[in-house]
Amino acid sequence: MTPRVREILSWYGADNPGVLTNLARMLNHGRLAGTGKMVILPVDQGFEHGPARSFAKNPDAYDPSYHFSLAIESGCNAYAAPLGFIEAAARDYAGEIPLILKINNSDSLFKSKEDPISALTGSVDDALRLGCCAIGFTIYPGSAARKEMYEEIAMAAQQAKEAGLVVVMWSYPRGGGLSKEGETAVDVVAYSAQIAAQLGAHIIKVKPPTSHIEQPEAQKVFAEQGIKVTEMSDRTRHVVESAFNGKRVVIFSGGEAKATEDVLKEVQGLAMGGSFGSIMGRNAFQRPKAEAIGLLHKVMDIYGAKD
Repeated sequence: MTPRVREILSWYGADNPGVLTNLARMLNHGRLAGTGKMVILPVDQGFEHGPARSFAKNPDAYDPSYHFSLAIESGCNAYAAPLGFIEAAARDYAGEIPLILKINNSDSLFKSKEDPISALTGSVDDALRLGCCAIGFTIYPGSAARKEMYEEIAMAAQQAKEAGLVVVMWSYPRGGGLSKEGETAVDVVAYSAQIAAQLGAHIIKVKPPTSHIEQPEAQKVFAEQGIKVTEMSDRTRHVVESAFNGKRVVIFSGGEAKATEDVLKEVQGLAMGGSFGSIMGRNAFQRPKAEAIGLLHKVMDIYGAKD
């Protein structure tokens, strides 16, 4: 156990030894073990976006086993997926990598700007049965359906923590009151990180923030307090600070598929701003395996570099 991992565990004083053990399992696994940084492979896109959009670029990725092997061979801290993908191969790879069961998901066949909400598709019992160390859950701050989502995760998080599981929260602002640009605005992303932390998340996943400031009330405060937003590192620092002054693990999504140099430039800015890591799906599994492993190693090297 490294001093850095012990420090991170100390931030979660209300949690039982089971939760802390599972959080340590993730922090102490893979190429970044012991550094306090994380790179996670998430593969919920087949459910969320459809099979062709997700896997046709790399047909090997239609196979659930492929993603387990990619996460293991690249040295990721953990692998996250919905129930079906994890059930399909968890037995074959039992004990080889920490698993995060995504217990709610949505599909893109139904679109609602006002009230996006994901359906419960798994449970804490499923996570325990499959040997997972954590549950994952998506919330959409700004959605008209946020009351239901917040109440669902409050109940699921309580059950998970009692069972010794870590709670990982995807916090993606979305709803009729936000512009498309506002979904990744620095003030909105920071607010979403704060909401996830207040809902009891141990690990918070948000999107990389842009320099746009969506809320008029926030624009005034940003100007008065001189909060910097020009560089990705500045914006990242504000988002991490918004999650209990950096005492919650905040990781950032990889987003839309993009060129390798663009991925690495973005990750460099995130790392400079104090990000705890990246959770990278399409930018990894849509590439041929050797190329995906190479990219993930470069991402890990950025996070693992000495300050």
